[in-house]
Amino acid sequence: MSSQDRLRDPLARARGLGSAKHGTQHFILQRVSAVILALLTPWLLWLLITLIPADYATVRSTLAHPVNAVLLLSFLLALFWHSRLGLQVVIEDYVHHHGLGTIAQILVLFACSLGALVSLVAIGRIVFAA
Repeated sequence: MSSQDRLRDPLARARGLGSAKHGTQHFILQRVSAVILALLTPWLLWLLITLIPADYATVRSTLAHPVNAVLLLSFLLALFWHSRLGLQVVIEDYVHHHGLGTIAQILVLFACSLGALVSLVAIGRIVFAA
């Protein structure tokens, strides 16, 4: 550290290094999605275990029940949202080339959005076709 850097105000050294205004929101959203997943995972495991001996019609009618459909949809949307937030942090921390990082962020957003949309359509087809 040069003598000029030691005399600089800490705020002046931090300017230009990025905004610190939305990191807390990202942290909270990731924790909220983790809590939602932690609460819904035991229900999903119980549902899957109870459906092991069931036939196709029973599984379909069980998933078509509004409570099960809403909980399953909530689980899947929270799962894709949580994975998108987590992968965003990994890309920001470990991909140092700006262009490659931007492309990776767009691909993660596209993949998670597509997965959530496909889940929504699949559950909707089960619910409305039953």
